[in-house]
Parts: sequence; structure tokens; C-alpha cells
Amino acid sequence: MNRKSAYVTLAMTLAAEAPDLDVLWSMTGPTAALEFHRGWTHTLLGAPVMATATCGVVWLWHKWRSRKGAAKIAAPLRWGWLWGCALLASLSHIFLDYTNNYGVRPFAPFNPRWYEGSFVFIFEPLIFAALLAALVMPWLFGLADREIGVKKNLFPGRNWAIAMLAFIVLLWGYRAVEHHRAANDLMQHEWPGEVLRVSANPYPITPWKWHGVVETSTAYIAATVDTRTDTVTSDAVSDTFYKSAVTPAMAAAKQSHFGRVYLDWSQLPYVDEIGRMPLPGQPGVMATAVRFRDLRFNYGLAAQMAEQRDGSPPLSAIVYVDDKLRVVLVQMNGREETP
Repeated sequence: MNRKSAYVTLAMTLAAEAPDLDVLWSMTGPTAALEFHRGWTHTLLGAPVMATATCGVVWLWHKWRSRKGAAKIAAPLRWGWLWGCALLASLSHIFLDYTNNYGVRPFAPFNPRWYEGSFVFIFEPLIFAALLAALVMPWLFGLADREIGVKKNLFPGRNWAIAMLAFIVLLWGYRAVEHHRAANDLMQHEWPGEVLRVSANPYPITPWKWHGVVETSTAYIAATVDTRTDTVTSDAVSDTFYKSAVTPAMAAAKQSHFGRVYLDWSQLPYVDEIGRMPLPGQPGVMATAVRFRDLRFNYGLAAQMAEQRDGSPPLSAIVYVDDKLRVVLVQMNGREETP
């Protein structure tokens, strides 16, 4: 691609990361972090904006280099080609985020629905290792070639890049098949009550182990699925989350700004009332604590570490409601926010 236009590698690298600029909104607090994460920058309408902004940055870089007298480039500068490649890179970001179980809303604002492939863990070590190998191995072989005087390759690493990308595509395909199989195992298993929907969520590395969540009319039931043996295991006590009646404090928490944002994002929300307790930082003030959880993420090592650190699983929150049914504090991911 760099032979078609200068700066393509730079533009594609920047455009591939540009959608995650939405993390800047998280500086204002947990509600904004949840509301704007994977927001408009991760949509089909936002991708051209990201590509255009990236080309603007490249233009500024080129102008700066020109003034410094260092703008010698090995290929012509074709802005149309550059913009098209940046757009492709920005769209690739949306697809990659789709592959895990957090999801994206690519058709917003016309269609606010979240879509998630749920066949790859949010950080997949096998994919990371493949991409790292594609970067490191050509460099190592290049060192060896220079030692023995082999002529330098103008495009080192191309074959490694192709091989590793092909490996990732095959891994995606295999994991997608196993994900479908895990969901089918959950549907075929006997559960107490009518099954409304099932969710199969990936573990890292192993494509055969899945965290399942089954929703019935009265409860959510967590389970572990092994697609090698088509077995589903679940503890009737610890893995069952009964749907309780909505208390006044729960209703107030759900109707708050944070509650609406959380329930708009969460695919498997479980809201329960913990009880009355001292407000953090104000021991003499009592409030009712309401917990928000998305049961898709209530599993694995990450959930265990979060439980030990914060007392809550990943992407969960505690909302404190006072006696006048006003939300006075929100805690999420180790951060606090006062409405």
C-alpha cells in the first residue's frame, strides 16, 4: 500500500486506533465512560470522520516535515488513496470490537441496537502472540541475514504478516463455530422453566470453554460449557440469580441517568438491592446500595480479581440511594461519581 501513496502505514495505524479517542469522555466519570465508550466513533457514520481527521493529522505532519526540509518521500502522495486506506482501517476497528462480547453499535443513531460476535475474548493472547510474531520474527531473521551478507529485502515481513493474518482469520472461524455449538448446547440442556434466551461468552486461549448464561422467566442461570464433550455444568445454588421484585430504591437507581445508561448498554442486566449501609466517605450517613451487573462478564480470572479488589465483578456498579430516593453516589471500576 505504501507504494501507492506515501504515509499509508502512518495513516492506517492512526485511523485504526482513532475510534478509541472516546476514552477521553471517561475522564468526566463512570457514567460518561459507559455512555460514550464505543459510541459514535465506532459507527459507520463515524468512520469517515475518523478517516478525514487522520488525513488532517497526516497533512499537518507532511507540512511540518516540508518546512524542516525533510519531506522526501519514496512514493507519490495521493490523498484519495490515503483517505480510502484510513477509512478501511477505521472500519476494521469496528469489526475487531464486534468479535468480543462487549459489542458495538455500528448503525447508530438510526439503529441503537448493540451487536456482539462473542467468539473472541476481549484480549485474546493467541491473536496478540501471532501479531507480535509478525513484527518480531522478520526483524530477527533480518539480523541473521545481515550477519551472512544476504541482500536486504525491500519489503521484509510480508510473508509473516500474511501467514499470521491468515491464522487469525482461521481462529475467528473456528471460534465462531464453537460459539454456535456452545449456544446450541445451552439451548438443548434441561433447565427449570422456559428458556427465553441464552448467551455464550468466550474464555481466552481455549476455544472449547464458554461461560453460558440462560435467562428464564424467573431467573438467570450461569453455566460452564465444554464443547469438546458437549457438557453443561451449573450449580443450582451459586449459579442461579433469581429475578426479584423491584423495590423503590431499585426503581430510583434504574431511573437515574446512570441507570438508564447502564440498562441501555447491558445485554444481561441483573439489578439487586444489597441493603442499607454507610455511604462511602461519610460513615454517619446511611443509604441503600443497589448493585448493577451484566452477567456476561461475571466469570473467569478477571471477575475473580475484580471481586477481590472492588468486591464486584467487571463492568458492575453500586448505586447509593438516600431515604428520599435520590441517587447520591455511583461507584464503578474503582471510581466514584456524585450525580
